[in-house]
Amino acid sequence: MKTQTLLDQHESSKDFIVRLIQLSVPIMLQNLLSSSVSFVDTLMIGLVGESALAAVGLANQMFFLIVLFYFGVSSGAAIFVAQFWGAGDRKKMHQVMGIALVISLLGALFAAAVSILIPGTIMRVFTNDPVVIAYGMEYLRIVGVSYLFTAVVMIYSAALRSTGDSKTPLFISLFSMSLNVVLNYLLIFGHWGFPQMGVAGAALATTIARFAEVVLLLGRVYGLKTPVAAPLRSLVSFPKPLVKIYFITCLPVILNEMFWSLGMTTYKIAYSRMGIEVIASVNVSEAIQGLFFVVLMGIGNASAIMIGNRIGENNLTLAKIYANRLLKISVLTGFVLGIGLALTSSILVLPFNLSAEVAQMTTLSLIALGILIPIKAFNMVSIVGILRSGGDTRFSMLAELAGVWFIGVPFAFIGALLLHMPIYYLYLFVGLEEAFKLVLGLRRIRSGKWINRLADTPAPPSVIA
Repeated sequence: MKTQTLLDQHESSKDFIVRLIQLSVPIMLQNLLSSSVSFVDTLMIGLVGESALAAVGLANQMFFLIVLFYFGVSSGAAIFVAQFWGAGDRKKMHQVMGIALVISLLGALFAAAVSILIPGTIMRVFTNDPVVIAYGMEYLRIVGVSYLFTAVVMIYSAALRSTGDSKTPLFISLFSMSLNVVLNYLLIFGHWGFPQMGVAGAALATTIARFAEVVLLLGRVYGLKTPVAAPLRSLVSFPKPLVKIYFITCLPVILNEMFWSLGMTTYKIAYSRMGIEVIASVNVSEAIQGLFFVVLMGIGNASAIMIGNRIGENNLTLAKIYANRLLKISVLTGFVLGIGLALTSSILVLPFNLSAEVAQMTTLSLIALGILIPIKAFNMVSIVGILRSGGDTRFSMLAELAGVWFIGVPFAFIGALLLHMPIYYLYLFVGLEEAFKLVLGLRRIRSGKWINRLADTPAPPSVIA
């Protein structure tokens, strides 16, 4: 029996890298497309001017907040979908998707109403500059409706990936984001007979592209009758025991993402007090960093699927083996990406319409961000990929929020307003919260207390993720 177990593990070891690549590469490409669009948006808006660039960056904090709310809801649902798929229980998969859709759409309605009805109030949280506020209001009034489309896309995409289908969300995103870039070109600058709309054109392009994305995704999911093509009766059927366990497990994830995103937005409030030049630099730095971070997001999401499926199959030993392998891969990948970002920093800022001062500031910021990437890589896999997939959502929430609110946020304001640090040193100062989370996450994973089996039925031999 022991020999057979070792043989099974050896076979799993050989298949491990292949499976990781199959799952992570489409997710990486999808995130790369998303970050590339953000990069191109930032590049195009930068051609309008630094005030417009700052305004769109600040206005998109509302989208940043609501997307991370969706991410919390969809990540929580994905924990269940991965385990129920591993256990062969489609009905419960669909019911969990229904719960997640209702929660996400309620959040989307609130965010859309706020963005459309009181955009000036949102902008004044970040800046008192009247030009930046005016640009931001123009953008928010148009883009707010797109939050509803994104809510649906994120739930179905997360469910598809949890069943092993990473390609469908990728191809749909490829079309949507390509459309976004083309429409940006036409509507921001008024090419090919289209009106020159500036910031409003960027907002309209984004809204049209997101609408096209949700239509295409739902059409493919239900047209091909994929495993996540939930019938309406399942989406609106919420058995009380399932709702209870969903909220017990997922509420910490949702709260984690909400308060983490509020923390990131609070960082932006601190940075915005340092001047328009700093805001413009931060927007460019983070758009560039996003291009490098997509690899880590791919590995993190693939980790959650692989480990969740193994737990659903009740193969807990293999889940632990996978966790150790994935942590090593994350750190190695983080070092490679961090070095690459630091070495290419001066080249990456060249396409942007930046003054010499802002370009130098951004170059040094990218070097600082490159130093932090290996630690962020570990935390991405440990929190999103391992602890959450094992249902250990309460601990991951406490670790994340303690780092952000007890270290990151205070340090951001101390560094910006009291110590008057340059933004590149401030990034490193705030980054101490990542080191704190690394220590907590490593200790928790080593304890083995993170594994919680949420699926209560064994997996049939025919359902292997």
